Amino acid sequence: MRSKHKSYPESEYPDKIRDTVRYYQSMGHIVLPPHLLKTPKQLEGMRASSRINVAVLDYIEKNIRPGISTAQIDRWVYQKTTDMGGIPAPLGYEGFPKSVCTSINDVICHGIPSSKEILQEGDIINVDVSTIYKGYYSDSSRMFCIGSVSPEKEKLVRTAKECVKLGLEQVKPWGFLGDIGEVIHKHARAQGYSVVREIGGHGIGLAFHEDPWVSYVTHKGTGPLLIPGMAFTIEPMINMGRPGFYIDDANGWTVYTADHKPSAQWEITVLVTEDGSEVLAW
Repeated sequence: MRSKHKSYPESEYPDKIRDTVRYYQSMGHIVLPPHLLKTPKQLEGMRASSRINVAVLDYIEKNIRPGISTAQIDRWVYQKTTDMGGIPAPLGYEGFPKSVCTSINDVICHGIPSSKEILQEGDIINVDVSTIYKGYYSDSSRMFCIGSVSPEKEKLVRTAKECVKLGLEQVKPWGFLGDIGEVIHKHARAQGYSVVREIGGHGIGLAFHEDPWVSYVTHKGTGPLLIPGMAFTIEPMINMGRPGFYIDDANGWTVYTADHKPSAQWEITVLVTEDGSEVLAW
């Protein structure tokens, strides 16, 4: 969901940022409603959730290899998450049947784990983990190269990670969400790739998906203002070919590149702080 151009009463914002918010509102900029800015207590909960999320991905990184099924990855995610007191956020979310998304090669996102899907030497896979812990949400994903992959796939995976790093460098108080999308889009295109337009990042914390919706084909100085306390994901989907896609009719979830060329994505959750940013989950 995209944030709407709307003003909110300055009195609802914390005292230390109220005057700055008032200034940007007077200039006509988009600001998030104050209830989406995370409090210190909420951030404690998000950090605890993120620690589980990161630990699960660390476990996958140590154990993923050729010959295992994506169903095995799903079992690992469920077991590790619940052992640490968490709940896999994807499980049952709007009918999603598994605990994790596993997206191989030309799958952009929302791949559903299956016992029939066996990782092969040369595959690239995105494992997207999301966790609920005591009502707080975290979300991050990593790419894994299975065995020896082609130079073309390796470059795609590396560039997607570079895009996230460049986007993160733009996260600073009183910047704009559009600043992030512009540097990501420029870098991806400079490497010969395209960026998926219709699927993006999102706010997170007290719900799986909050405002703002985060596009990666935006322009500097546009979009919602980056205010201390905002938390959202940076997760551009970088295609080797064209940006078009289609959704699997059979399951209603899995998103494939239209030209069946590979796609890569890394995801982090980032918090806007008073002096920069903090990566909560990676």
